[in-house]
Amino acid sequence: MSHSPAAFAADNLAATIDRVGAALCVGIDPVLERLPDVAPGEPAARFERFQTGVIDAVRGVAAAVKFQSACYERHGTAGWAALRDGIAYARESGLFVVLDAKRGDIGVSSEHYAAAASDDLQPQAVTVSPYLGMSVARPFLDAGLAVFCLVRTSNPDSDELQARRLESGETVAELVAGQVAEMGKAHIGERGLSALGAVVGATKAGGDEFTRLRARMPDQIFLVPGIGAQGGTIDALRPMLREGATTPAEGGVLVTASRSVIYAEARGNEGWTSAVARAAREHAEAARCLS
Repeated sequence: MSHSPAAFAADNLAATIDRVGAALCVGIDPVLERLPDVAPGEPAARFERFQTGVIDAVRGVAAAVKFQSACYERHGTAGWAALRDGIAYARESGLFVVLDAKRGDIGVSSEHYAAAASDDLQPQAVTVSPYLGMSVARPFLDAGLAVFCLVRTSNPDSDELQARRLESGETVAELVAGQVAEMGKAHIGERGLSALGAVVGATKAGGDEFTRLRARMPDQIFLVPGIGAQGGTIDALRPMLREGATTPAEGGVLVTASRSVIYAEARGNEGWTSAVARAAREHAEAARCLS
């Protein structure tokens, strides 16, 4: 086992996934225009009520929640406070918490971002962009956070950069994947999973791309957005699974669903939280098929 402080975060995530039995992460992306009627008020107050309802609905079903930092930051200090409160409540509720901030700076700037996350917001993981180099991840790992590095993202125009072929024949995404795996070797926990994982979008299912990325990153946890509203399917993710996995966590795939869960349409006499809970159960059941 690695002595890296971040390795404990990887073990924590694995234990949480296996406890609930499904590698599901619910994205909390509050947008004012889409919020259910959770009483009027200032945006941050409405976010507080909304995220509490979502967390109560998905705990025990999902292993993790992923807070989209941008949704909160646009509302200033009150939004930041709501984000901090949401993270604290999710952790108290037994959920593993990912801060989706996509930080990407280096040096002192990256150290400040890591301190803001680990000392103030206190998630257990954060997303980063590697365009300035893999050193962007180091301060977060040193602070004891798991890190998900953007490798192959689900947005359509990501192909323009990430799918480009290099002289070596590999794609830019495959080059980054190799760098993630190399740095991640120093942060492997007791379950054999590295605290330095990768964001790999579910909508990028062309050819054998997922197989190639898994071959380059055998010990990484893949945080997989794009399921549900973006059109990704669980079945397409099978090539991402780690060989020899005996539990949901060891499969190394954390499926993320956001809008299709938190804005699930109510059926019949369902209230909005009941609709969220039902949608989370449906996604969790689908994720179990990967085990």
